[in-house]
Amino acid sequence: MVEAICAARKAARQAIERTYDGVAKVIEHQKIKDEQSKLTYFEDKVVLENQPCKLSFKNLSTARQSESAAAIIQTIELFISPDITIKPGSKIIVTQAGITTSYTYSGVPAVYDTHQQIILELFTEWA
Repeated sequence: MVEAICAARKAARQAIERTYDGVAKVIEHQKIKDEQSKLTYFEDKVVLENQPCKLSFKNLSTARQSESAAAIIQTIELFISPDITIKPGSKIIVTQAGITTSYTYSGVPAVYDTHQQIILELFTEWA
């Protein structure tokens, strides 16, 4: 019985991963302390490259109506392997369909046996 469940999860994960048509690069803005000068500075460090992934976009209309039109909110969701950890605040550069865009996230990912889902925002600057 356990073997059947494991086989089903493996098959489900493979099916989801076959839909991945993008790749992600993850960059962390790390604090570095120079031991000689005792100065602290930040440095961008690539912690993950060429990680298969998929972006999903959802447009939601809000109930708030302005004078001209209802507000439209776009949700950007990243589907990626559950085996990796991406720290909150990391810069995530995704190339999908020939388009490269930089994102970030600050929430907690939803992690499943087959994948994890991370809600993204467009990257503007390091916090």
